[in-house]
Amino acid sequence: MAEVSAKSFIPDSLPGATADIAGQIGMLWELIRAPLIVPLLRISVYICLAMSIMVFIERLYMGIVIILVKLFWKKPEKRYKWEAMEDDLESGSAAFPMVLVQIPMFNEKEVYKISIGAACNLSWPADRMVIQVLDDSTDLLIKDMVEKECIRWASKGLNIRYQIRETRGGYKAGALKEGLKHDYVKECEYVVIFDADFRPEPDFLRRSIPFLVHNPDVALVQGRWRFVNANECLLTRMQEMSLDYHFKVEQEVGSSTHAFFGFNGTGGVWRIAAINEAGGWKDRTTVEDMDLAVRAGLKGWKFVYLGDLQVKSELPSTFKAFRFQQHRWSCGPGNLFRKMVMEIVKNKKVSLWKKFYVIYSFFFVRKIIAHMFTFFFYCVVLPLTILVPEVDVPKWGAIYIPCIITTLNSVGTPRSFHLLFYWILFENVMSFHRTKATFIGLLEAKRANEWVVTEKLGDALKNKSNKKATSKKLPRFKLGDRILLHELGFAVFLFVCGCYDFLYGKNNYFIYLFLQVITFTIAGFGYVGTIVPSS
Repeated sequence: MAEVSAKSFIPDSLPGATADIAGQIGMLWELIRAPLIVPLLRISVYICLAMSIMVFIERLYMGIVIILVKLFWKKPEKRYKWEAMEDDLESGSAAFPMVLVQIPMFNEKEVYKISIGAACNLSWPADRMVIQVLDDSTDLLIKDMVEKECIRWASKGLNIRYQIRETRGGYKAGALKEGLKHDYVKECEYVVIFDADFRPEPDFLRRSIPFLVHNPDVALVQGRWRFVNANECLLTRMQEMSLDYHFKVEQEVGSSTHAFFGFNGTGGVWRIAAINEAGGWKDRTTVEDMDLAVRAGLKGWKFVYLGDLQVKSELPSTFKAFRFQQHRWSCGPGNLFRKMVMEIVKNKKVSLWKKFYVIYSFFFVRKIIAHMFTFFFYCVVLPLTILVPEVDVPKWGAIYIPCIITTLNSVGTPRSFHLLFYWILFENVMSFHRTKATFIGLLEAKRANEWVVTEKLGDALKNKSNKKATSKKLPRFKLGDRILLHELGFAVFLFVCGCYDFLYGKNNYFIYLFLQVITFTIAGFGYVGTIVPSS
């Protein structure tokens, strides 16, 4: 196999000065390659292979457990005591516990009516439910609209409270914490949280609350997210594939084996006493939901995941909104791991096996190693081995294990199996953002506590498109806002590696590399997801 040098990419026809520079670069490369580049790259390959084995074992473990759960485990209604909530003719609604419904909002112009309406239509006695709309909106017009919607439902006999704060301190965690301080909340035993784009079915409380009523050691009942806009574009289909695996496998496995998993921040019911015992809501990271779940889990509380209790929601359909969301979801766990790892180690209320599960499986492999392995191996180390032929990557590490991991990931969304290859390429692109965010969280760097609310479009895009059609104006885009230099930089790097592999390589990695170049380029120019025209 030919060895790479700077001259490999420079035509012989270029005149003197350029040739001299190329020669000097080539000499420098030859000087440092054997003693420095080759050993460092070989160590990097070993580290990546170790990470791939960790991810492979974790995926295989969860795959085996989920098969056993489906075949032999009893359903939650059989594992825990559960009795349907029935109306009592003698005591009336007094047999139902008081439930607080919290709906945190921030400038949710497109979806506020949907979430408030769904909460108000929950099948639960009106005198045993308090609906709390926690509006942190900065747009005065939207605040007025939300308040009027609350007044409209209150006029129908619903106990709905419109709550605002002077500042957005603590963001969502701050709003939820402040909401629990009101005097009327003291009568409530349980709190259910729905983000502004969530639409629970009317029977949500009747199916979830009995687990808390009849099992005093259960703190949380989590429902599964379903997506109303999964078919909107390719971006939403990719997200559906990832999130379906998370809910169908990761959450199910955690609930069945350890009665522990990460609270998803919405679509779940908490025992208020468990929240208080765990120390309440904290805004020290961007994953206040996971933070609370870990602290409650360390107190010995149990969690129940109900895969058939589904709540409709909206996926971010613009690439910008998705990137901000993924930054928050990747940075927060890294930051929380940094803050809590020693607290978990020293905890004496849970078993050693559960502590190992939380530290190694829940945090280390899924939240840290999985992102880093995907990015460093497929976007950095593997392409570099093409330029340094002395370093070899075994086929089992480059092809076989990744194929098995990918196949295991696909079980959550069988209908999207034909999109699996593009999902891999897209996940490799997103692994750059997730890895960067994970390091920011672990090092508690500048953007560690950055909180950008995920934009929800609702019917806004359809309405805007209709307006554009009637006015016959062409949509205008700000190209500068859509160009992502990091993605384009990786596209160039991978293109160079692909060209060299095509000319001199023997493993045919250039097929994958050129496809990855196309994906990075599409993302780099912002042609991912729904493109919203400027007004």
